[in-house]
Amino acid sequence: MKVSGLAIAMAFAGIACSKPAETAKEQSTQVASVTPSVSLRDGAQATSSVSPSSRTIKVYKDPNCGCCKEWIKHLEQNGFTVEVVDMPDLSAVKMKYGVSDNLRSCHTGVIGDYVIEGHVPADLIVKMLEEKPRIAGLAVPGMPMGSPGMEGATKEAYDVLTFDRAGHTTVYAQR
Repeated sequence: MKVSGLAIAMAFAGIACSKPAETAKEQSTQVASVTPSVSLRDGAQATSSVSPSSRTIKVYKDPNCGCCKEWIKHLEQNGFTVEVVDMPDLSAVKMKYGVSDNLRSCHTGVIGDYVIEGHVPADLIVKMLEEKPRIAGLAVPGMPMGSPGMEGATKEAYDVLTFDRAGHTTVYAQR
């Protein structure tokens, strides 16, 4: 029986996202702040015309999701200020921001007028904020192994997609 990389990633994500929260404090809404002059993980400098106030992202996630917490750490390490909103069911949030079923992942972020769905790398969020394309946001559908927050023994290629409210998508970057 052949098992696809996506099936393995989803199984791993299920385990990673089902970790119980360590404290009740972690389950409440948290605000974390970091200095925006941090190097990106790939070695590039996060020097941009994007102001520090525009680098605040609100992330909606399940309180027990381990990979969501890892993605948030990735954002913080790359100069973002993250406001976390823990909630057990994100379907209303995803519907509100126009994230179609085929784009959904385990968490949804909102930064300025843009939606960030799933494990989108921080450098691509910065690029989008600088370019200001006419899109609803960026998405990494599913939970590909090797994407930020889903690091592990294997890494699979994945697309970072743009999307609009009508459901149209294009490939923004490949990783």
